Amino acid sequence: MSDTALSVLDLVPVRTGQTSAEAIAASLALAETADRLGYRRYWFAEHHNMPSVASTTPPVLIAAAATRTTRLRLGSGGVMLPNHAPLIVAEQFAALEAIAPGRIDLGLGRAPGSDPVITQLLRGSGTTSDVEQFPRHVQDIAALLSGEGANLRFTSGGEYTVRATPAAHSTPDVWLLGSSDYSAQLAASNGLPYVFANHFSGHGLERALDLYRTGYRPSEEHPEPRTFLTVNAVAAPTQEEAEARALPQLRMMARLRLNQPLSVLETVEQAAAAPTDPATDEVVQAARSRWFAGTGESVAAEVRAFADRYGVEEVMLSPVAGAYESEPKAVPSGRAQTLELIAAAL
Repeated sequence: MSDTALSVLDLVPVRTGQTSAEAIAASLALAETADRLGYRRYWFAEHHNMPSVASTTPPVLIAAAATRTTRLRLGSGGVMLPNHAPLIVAEQFAALEAIAPGRIDLGLGRAPGSDPVITQLLRGSGTTSDVEQFPRHVQDIAALLSGEGANLRFTSGGEYTVRATPAAHSTPDVWLLGSSDYSAQLAASNGLPYVFANHFSGHGLERALDLYRTGYRPSEEHPEPRTFLTVNAVAAPTQEEAEARALPQLRMMARLRLNQPLSVLETVEQAAAAPTDPATDEVVQAARSRWFAGTGESVAAEVRAFADRYGVEEVMLSPVAGAYESEPKAVPSGRAQTLELIAAAL
């Protein structure tokens, strides 16, 4: 595959000594970098109550990034739909589409993006029923975003029309996100674009793509199946620096997998000096085997091979490069370097 489009997934990482304001400033600067380099899209994730992640509200971050960019498609990777009322999601993204017409993606996920306590705080109605209603809520959002709106029918026979915005000129692209067979099959049956969260869990990728492509039912908006894949990536001038910058996020992943207390992201120096243990080493090594880390040329080669292997023309990078203690806290030094080196090589 000669041409591979590049995109970015941002969790807005927070490192030692960094404030939320500095973390968000760094991510907005990174969005500007991606825009300048010609990346296709820039998505913000939704996670809650995590010391190392400041991407709690994708719509707010998308709005901020829209004022700082001109070409990038901006979106959510994704909005965790069980946490929100469908009408609120539709209204937020209709407003974003009005702010940046033709540049908004609405990625929807079924996971809560946090623990049950936080999910309960987000949705007072509980979580189980909302997850079970996910397919219907996806359809509701698509209808609410359309120019015609959604029609409610009362038992008395009357109708009531609801629109996410009074006069939509264009609508966001709706994507389904997931890391399981369920989301792949739901996207296929609804004729929607689909993204497999390979950066989080590489297990089941081939089966999910096969289910999506073979079971796809063409829709008016999307006559053909449409998908891309996410990967964790770190690029640096040397392999040694890339490995060093990858370690803070790898160690954070290990704490998450081992149900250990979470903390802000370590600096490169802190990660290198931290004591380790066999369980942590095992998780770190397993995760590292799925990450792309190296020089710009080597990572670009991995991206090309990955795109060819799975038949996609776009790869979304989660730039997981850690920061050295001396690097400015409001500047995405290692992450920007990752985007720059990979873009130059591709």
